[in-house]
Amino acid sequence: MKLSHFSFELPDNLLAEYPAENRDESKLMVVHRETGKIEHKMFKDLIDYFDEDDIMVINNTKVFPARLYGNKEKTGARIEVFLLRELNEEQRLWDVLVDPARKIRIGNKLYFGDDETLVAEVIDNTTSRGRTLRFLYDGSYLDFRRKLRELGETPLPKYIKRDVEPEDEDRYQTIYAKHEGAVAAPTAGLHFSKHLLKRLEIKGIKFAELTLHVGLGTFNPVEVEDLSKHKMDSEELIIDERATEIVNDAKKRKKRVCAVGTTAMRGLESAVSSQQTLNTFDGWTNKFVFPPYEFSIANAMVTNFHLPKSTLLMMVSAFMGHDLMKKAYKEAILEQYKFYSYGDAMLII
Repeated sequence: MKLSHFSFELPDNLLAEYPAENRDESKLMVVHRETGKIEHKMFKDLIDYFDEDDIMVINNTKVFPARLYGNKEKTGARIEVFLLRELNEEQRLWDVLVDPARKIRIGNKLYFGDDETLVAEVIDNTTSRGRTLRFLYDGSYLDFRRKLRELGETPLPKYIKRDVEPEDEDRYQTIYAKHEGAVAAPTAGLHFSKHLLKRLEIKGIKFAELTLHVGLGTFNPVEVEDLSKHKMDSEELIIDERATEIVNDAKKRKKRVCAVGTTAMRGLESAVSSQQTLNTFDGWTNKFVFPPYEFSIANAMVTNFHLPKSTLLMMVSAFMGHDLMKKAYKEAILEQYKFYSYGDAMLII
């Protein structure tokens, strides 16, 4: 498969600027892999496709307010800093993206907040847009993290042109988010409401949780025609024994194992044993799933509608088959489904 196989025309008006009024009332396209049948439902109808002891694997990562705005020393130029990952807790070292990148050099200082109590120094230029910053902060580590949270804002994707609104803090977070560390939400999970989770629970559907801290790897554009040459950025992944027991038991009993989102699916596929069961995992994954690919764990998947040429679209194509993916996406555009982070959902079974 080549990069050009994942190109399609996506009308601008189908990029979702706002979430659905109620989490579980976005549209849901249900795609049957065996028959190619496509149904149009609402997200809360998802429950009709699962039975007692089926499993949903969810990513419980929590988005932190990763976008900061600072001013450059001397010139006062406004610089956007996007926190990617903490490199060293003691030294307050962070990998970041800066915009505009051309204005930032090693040795430059950036000041944050009205009182400018948070200062950072650029100590490394790692990539064309990336930098390493050392935050100069005298208080305790807890105070420092509090300060980052206070000054940061919800990192909505760049395609959303409006300002961040108070409701985004809640809506750009799954209701089961637990472990802070993601710079973007695992968006398939945004559709689950408390009410729907309760109904699923009552029906006897079980949940296995993993933590994959969504970073740049998920969103970095593919810039090579030959997909085998694309390198994914690593993202932190934790799968504990409880999750492996739930998943492996369901697999043994031939139950439905549904990955909620591409990050959950990538997490599962990063920890497969030689017996095709799920292993525990605590480390980093740069797993890149593109067709052709044999999936080992999940046999169903919930996902949003993805952008052309994205690694997420490639995974969906690998899971449902390329021709069926093209057919489903053509229908999604025809039926005015909303795409991307705040968009509608698809269930592939």
